[in-house]
Amino acid sequence: MKFCSQCGAPVSLRIPLGDNRLRHVCEACGVVHYQNPKIVAGCILEWQGRILLCRRAIEPRYGWWTLPAGFMENSESAVTAAAREAFEEANAVVDHLTLYGLYSLLHVSQVYLLFRGQLRDGYASPGEESLETRLYAEDEIPWEQIAFTVVHETLRQYFAERQAGAFTLQVGDIIRESENQFRLHRYS
Repeated sequence: MKFCSQCGAPVSLRIPLGDNRLRHVCEACGVVHYQNPKIVAGCILEWQGRILLCRRAIEPRYGWWTLPAGFMENSESAVTAAAREAFEEANAVVDHLTLYGLYSLLHVSQVYLLFRGQLRDGYASPGEESLETRLYAEDEIPWEQIAFTVVHETLRQYFAERQAGAFTLQVGDIIRESENQFRLHRYS
């Protein structure tokens, strides 16, 4: 950031009075420009034992499989955002969403809120951000082509809990260990 969005004057990085982090602060009007994590909301949607996945038509990870998910909008609830993303990416209508996972992705300053629910009528088709949609049984999932560590690990845990017959709220951090290596640190 180089200029203040309030008055257009230059900003500088400094620790504001009463704070403990470097922030962009306007040199003229003194406005502190906070930069906070983005929230991603998405869903694990099930229909007759199968899970809905979308093959990405956008970067990052073009052509890879993922759950329907995306950035929350201002003035939107987390549940509404997850349902909207399912509709935008897969023309999917959702029922009975409940929070399943909360994950912090420290390396990209994102927080994922993943819900589980039902795919209404079992219908899905590609939206603008998807090349293809498909309902997968657990043994059919293309594990080597899952786009993101958070999705891979969430699905593994989901299937284990589904088999056990009880779901719990999952909380964890995705830790970057190297350029292309990530691991999940679970709190729950």
